Amino acid sequence: MIFFKKIDKWYVKDLEDNSAIEVKAYSCTEMGNDAKPGIQLTYMGKMINFEPIAVERWLYKASKTKQTEMLLSSLSWTVHKDNRYVKVFLLTETPLKAKIEVKTRSSQPKKRVRIAFYC
Repeated sequence: MIFFKKIDKWYVKDLEDNSAIEVKAYSCTEMGNDAKPGIQLTYMGKMINFEPIAVERWLYKASKTKQTEMLLSSLSWTVHKDNRYVKVFLLTETPLKAKIEVKTRSSQPKKRVRIAFYC
């Protein structure tokens, strides 16, 4: 049986228009083809699964460029690079971690780090 459990939920408010960006993190007992534990991040209608096969591919790309913090640009929202963004990172240290950074027009960048899973 597969279980999702909410492990974090937070908002970053934009005082310009009184909106907020909500970010949620879930732990999951089985993800991907290998049915191993992982996490899922959701924000603005997007879901990012940190499942073993995808993370292994991201780690390979990060090792080629010797990155310890890899921006997952295709999974991030960086249309307004200067004053509004949601950036999703994979931290390649052990244990593996996911980092999400959110900035609105009226806020300073807010960061949260979550442990993805143990190898």
